[in-house]
Amino acid sequence: MDPFLPAPPADSDPAGSLPLILALDQNGVPQRWLHWQTACFYYARNLVAWVAGDNDFTFHGGICRRTGERSHITANSIIAVRGQARGHLDFSQVPPLNNRELFRRDRHICAYCGHQGSAFRLTRDHITPVSQGGRDVWMNVVTACRPCNQKKGGRTPEQARMQLLYAPYVPNRAEFLILCNRHILADQMDFLARHVSARSRLHADPLLSGGPVPGHPQLAA
Repeated sequence: MDPFLPAPPADSDPAGSLPLILALDQNGVPQRWLHWQTACFYYARNLVAWVAGDNDFTFHGGICRRTGERSHITANSIIAVRGQARGHLDFSQVPPLNNRELFRRDRHICAYCGHQGSAFRLTRDHITPVSQGGRDVWMNVVTACRPCNQKKGGRTPEQARMQLLYAPYVPNRAEFLILCNRHILADQMDFLARHVSARSRLHADPLLSGGPVPGHPQLAA
């Protein structure tokens, strides 16, 4: 399974919108988000090497016919999974590009006019247009409002005389995990924040300081 792919949204969980579990490899490198069912599977198979979170959740199973006791598993909010260390999947691997994480990377701010807007009013703009050989990659895309995108058209910023207000960058795995989960617990956020690249715009964002962030209402102070 691709460690960059997040689990389905936590609010689709039939057990009551439980938060996702942050899975690490044995070396403590963040890998992906897990549903509680998958976390329980790792616990049941004795595949949890160690835990790091401050929160835990107890899940109950069936009743043993012989003892009359009900089974249960307590899962921590951050777990390291045995056998999940992947040397070739380091922080330099490029996560998949999609608009939701792109807009969050750029703090929902248009790279040309500086206005902040909702995802419905934003677009993915190719700095070097595809028609001029530009690629659909993190380093060639920025968030743009629809009017600015239409004004720029199939031109580069220089050709359109539109200055970029910020530079694109590739989010590392820890930042991508922050960007793709809207229901992060405080202990999970603290753990991931320590792994975010120094060049990340999240360091200037209330997301890492507890303030309100567009698209992250649950993190509001």
